[in-house]
Amino acid sequence: MALSEDESFPGDIKMTPTEEEVGSKDECVSRVLTQEEQERVGGERALVSGFKQMKLEKEAQKNWDLFYKRNTTNFFKDRHWTTREFEELKACREFESQRLVLLEAGCGVGNCIFPLLEEDLNIFVYACDFSPRAVEFVKQNPLYCPERCCAFQCDLTKDDLRENVPEGSVDVITLIFVLSAIHPDKMKLALQNISRVLKPGGIVLFRDYGLNDHAMLRFKAGSKLGENFYVRQDGTRSYFFSKEFLAELFEDTGLQSVSNDYVLRETVNKKEGLCVPRVFLQSKFTKPGRPQSS
Repeated sequence: MALSEDESFPGDIKMTPTEEEVGSKDECVSRVLTQEEQERVGGERALVSGFKQMKLEKEAQKNWDLFYKRNTTNFFKDRHWTTREFEELKACREFESQRLVLLEAGCGVGNCIFPLLEEDLNIFVYACDFSPRAVEFVKQNPLYCPERCCAFQCDLTKDDLRENVPEGSVDVITLIFVLSAIHPDKMKLALQNISRVLKPGGIVLFRDYGLNDHAMLRFKAGSKLGENFYVRQDGTRSYFFSKEFLAELFEDTGLQSVSNDYVLRETVNKKEGLCVPRVFLQSKFTKPGRPQSS
């Protein structure tokens, strides 16, 4: 895979004009830590207090809304790589003019959906996000057209998607850097929710943080919420996935694995002499059953 975007979140390494990405490759195992990194990860045993964890869960939506208030539409790059990385966005149609129905679960401000809408005239997108402010940014985009896109606010862990999306109507669901922001105890609820609107034979396209990503190793003491689960300074949270955990999570929801691989690469800053190892998990899961014609 030739990934072209450094996906950065609060507290992560962000690329500068002097940096470039090199060495992308798929792997069956995650990145092997150095001795120093192993000691750093293993030495962090103290967890954030239960009271603070409950507060973070209660204020999760507020913290993401504040994130979009601070950054508006300027933080993430448009994702022009999705059709290259996920050929299902084109290949799953029986004929070229067939309409593809997509659900972008966790759409943010539209960095994924608007490049797709521009590139593909035969696509209809349902787009939802936890943050009401993010949804408003989507609706304010000049490319937003109600005939081709329906954006709405939704907590995937408790709001029934079928209130906005017909059951079993979606060909493709994208989960791109979304599931990691949900508490691990509630991830299955989110997957059950999206599965209800996915057609039999439909596919979920997943990309998110992988175990031992550099962002995981940069968290300071007092940031750990649980195994592979951390809180950033702004109160937003991030989970780092192993392929085994992800596969079990989807399989428990009744979705079958098509592919499930780590993507390893490096962000290089030649000026500073820094090389930052990144680990992502890129996967595809399908809903059993015969595909339905649109």
